[in-house]
Amino acid sequence: MAGGGGRIRDEDVQAVRSAVRIDAVVGEYVQLTSGGGAQLKGLCPFHDEKSASFYVNPSKGVYSCFGCGEGGDTIKFVMSIEHLTFVEAVERLAAQIGYTLRYEGGGYQPGRQKGERTRLLEINKLTAAWFTEQLGTPEAEIGRRFLKERGFEAEAAQHFGIGYAPGGFENLTRFLRGKGYTDKELLVSGVCSEGRRGPMDRFRGRLVWPIKDITGEVVGFGARKLREDDNGPKYLNTPETPLYRKSQVLYGLELAKKEIAKSGRAVVVEGYTDVMACHLAGVTTAVATCGTAFGEEHIKILRRLIMDTSSYKGEVVFTFDGDAAGQKAALRAFEDDQKFAAKTSIAISPGGMDPCELRLAQGDAAVRNLVDHPVPLFEFAIKTVVARHNLETAEGRAAALEEAAPIVGRIRDGSVQHEYAVKLAGLVGMLDEQFVVRRVGRIARWERERQSSGGGGGRNGGAPAGPGGPGAPGPGGYQASSGGALSGAEAAAELRRNARNPVQFVERELLKIALQHPAMVAPIFDAFTAEEFATGPYVAVRQAVAAAGGVAAGAAAPDAWLPAVQDVAPDDRLRGLITELAVEPLRQGRGREVDELYAQQFLVRLRQQAVDRRIQEVRSYLQRLGPGADQEALGPVQNELWALQQYAQALRVQGAQAL
Repeated sequence: MAGGGGRIRDEDVQAVRSAVRIDAVVGEYVQLTSGGGAQLKGLCPFHDEKSASFYVNPSKGVYSCFGCGEGGDTIKFVMSIEHLTFVEAVERLAAQIGYTLRYEGGGYQPGRQKGERTRLLEINKLTAAWFTEQLGTPEAEIGRRFLKERGFEAEAAQHFGIGYAPGGFENLTRFLRGKGYTDKELLVSGVCSEGRRGPMDRFRGRLVWPIKDITGEVVGFGARKLREDDNGPKYLNTPETPLYRKSQVLYGLELAKKEIAKSGRAVVVEGYTDVMACHLAGVTTAVATCGTAFGEEHIKILRRLIMDTSSYKGEVVFTFDGDAAGQKAALRAFEDDQKFAAKTSIAISPGGMDPCELRLAQGDAAVRNLVDHPVPLFEFAIKTVVARHNLETAEGRAAALEEAAPIVGRIRDGSVQHEYAVKLAGLVGMLDEQFVVRRVGRIARWERERQSSGGGGGRNGGAPAGPGGPGAPGPGGYQASSGGALSGAEAAAELRRNARNPVQFVERELLKIALQHPAMVAPIFDAFTAEEFATGPYVAVRQAVAAAGGVAAGAAAPDAWLPAVQDVAPDDRLRGLITELAVEPLRQGRGREVDELYAQQFLVRLRQQAVDRRIQEVRSYLQRLGPGADQEALGPVQNELWALQQYAQALRVQGAQAL
């Protein structure tokens, strides 16, 4: 339900769903690459993984993760990724394509009916534009001078949307009230704070940077003080709000994301002006945190963009000041190194200048050179730790070794670990290199044992790359191979693991074809009964296909086919499985297109499996009857067995012609 009670009309919801391509929406958050056939794949934005198990089917408008079970359509994705209500998600998508929504039960009163998040985004957008306009006023001369002294002309300020917050307590407050926003909304948005007489401007007499999310929406602001009589902090940021969570935001990401995805490289700097300097110098992959240390949520964002998997080696370059604070920040970044599969490096310019200062002193080329020649983060961390100790004494050398050896022991690549162990021996001045190598190896082994015993658990290492072992769920429903009941994502994962079972593989593949390419199996598939499927969940999917009108209906109206099947599913669990099957790539083989021959192959194989099962049942029945059974009882059973065997032979010889 929207903020003031109006319900968005169903036809408008459907129009928005149809008009917005799901791969375009998902692509704002995740780098998508070919996943086989018409599918795309990437690292799941809903859980941490090392290999890509998140698939998108653009033609069907759905997504599914085979690691955590998340799945749905474009609206569901926006709801999940941005923590929105249904109405807010529809409003956001409609705004992106310029579609005017109509509300039932309230006529046209969108201002009252829009969800809270939509209203807050509007406040931030208006505020950003207002700040930008104020930068041209006489009062803002101090801000323009600040920018110019750091090498930023008016064009740069405009490109990054920089503005100015004038002095005074109610300039912005009055402006936004005049636009129809309530005092409560102004406080919740964070652009105002609570004063003695109600809301007052949070940012006053400061230069202001808009902070945007990955899609380009303004979610907050960062303000730099300009005057000595300003007793506030050097930088003042928007507080935590429904839109702005500093641990999940990277400044400049909306500008850098495409180049990060294209190059597989991200540059992490310390401040807003450093991001500006890098981008203007040609390093357009630069981003910065917003008033907080670089942390785990930031890592997840970058990993999804650089497609950071164990099979693809991207790069993350950190730039920090060369002073003590910068070194401390770099070592904090090192602590998170193992959460990247990518190569991590650090770039520290001569003299400890940050990128903004370096560009001003030595020009754009110097900034590009800085990030193009970083030092591996492991090497920097080892040298920093060793430098803390007095290497002139035996005690100092031993202490340096004990502190640095665990760092070397954390290096994943064995050959690289050995090389750094030898290098560490040289750094601490120990002539017995093998002693250092053995010490590092022992520490690395202890760390592996600690993790294998449960100390390092909790993060999903990625969904299985393919189907797993045998153990089919029985026809009664989702069952683990050990007999325990499963549900939700666990059940779906169990089905995928069991897909190596030949019976389940054929059933799963044929259902995927029926959902993704119904015309290729029509009308033969509709003649197959649910009893010809042996796996409980797949029987339920077959029944849903029939209830939706069969694949003949899908062939006649392919755009409406998947929603129709989902609509007749009795529960969310089955709907989730249907979505998963509609997204999962077919196993047709590398370079092979899905065609009718491929589809017919699985129609034949499913019928063969059903016939073979019936043959086994009949043989078992004959065995139970025994040799002394009455001929009247034996005759019909023997005739059925003979007919089944003839049909099985015809399927093997004639293929689809025998169906």
